[in-house]
Amino acid sequence: MDPQNAFTPAETAAVYRAIHERRDMRHFVPGTVPPDQLARLIDAAHHAPSVGFMQPWRFVRVTDGDMRRRLHALVEAERRLTAEALGERGDAFMQLKVQGVLDSAEVLVAGLMEGREAHVFGRRTLPEMDLASVACAIQNMWLAARAEGLGLGWVSLFSVADVQRLLGMPEGARPVAILCLGPVERFYDAPMLQTEGWARRQPVERCLAENRWPSAPAETGRATGPEPV
Repeated sequence: MDPQNAFTPAETAAVYRAIHERRDMRHFVPGTVPPDQLARLIDAAHHAPSVGFMQPWRFVRVTDGDMRRRLHALVEAERRLTAEALGERGDAFMQLKVQGVLDSAEVLVAGLMEGREAHVFGRRTLPEMDLASVACAIQNMWLAARAEGLGLGWVSLFSVADVQRLLGMPEGARPVAILCLGPVERFYDAPMLQTEGWARRQPVERCLAENRWPSAPAETGRATGPEPV
């Protein structure tokens, strides 16, 4: 630890606690997110790193009840199509709670701004770095929400074209996530999909190698048996 630049031990522990206790939340309780608290979370997202400092994220706060119901309908339509695409796992998938659009205090749609082709710095060979930048902004918001005791869930089950039309997005702009945010009764002890037996966290050793790509074959992470000791 560099004593000159490091946080205090208590501050460092708090950062790691937020990382390890962050959950993709689906179950919300009635309540609100005060305006100043919401502003802090948006500000945290806006301080994320971005390639070429392009800051490609845009957020739409959905406060209209009818629009929220239409978003929910789009998610449900894609949920059924996803179940069909999953084949034998479709029935198990349909038993999962995959969103809280109608239940959470706030709904935000995070997206990519239009005109991104003008930003070449860092994107000439990796144009998808704009998406990576938005993901960093969402993660910032997620960790800040966890630190403030609020749940946040990332919903990616939707037709991109349908959400573009619903929000009146200009050509080139693209939705990335429907974010459900609000008070929760409790945070899951482990990721919900792990608890439900859908998948499990892979050993970190499988994701790390030195000087070359990891040689072990990748696993799907699907929970097919007891967790190895």
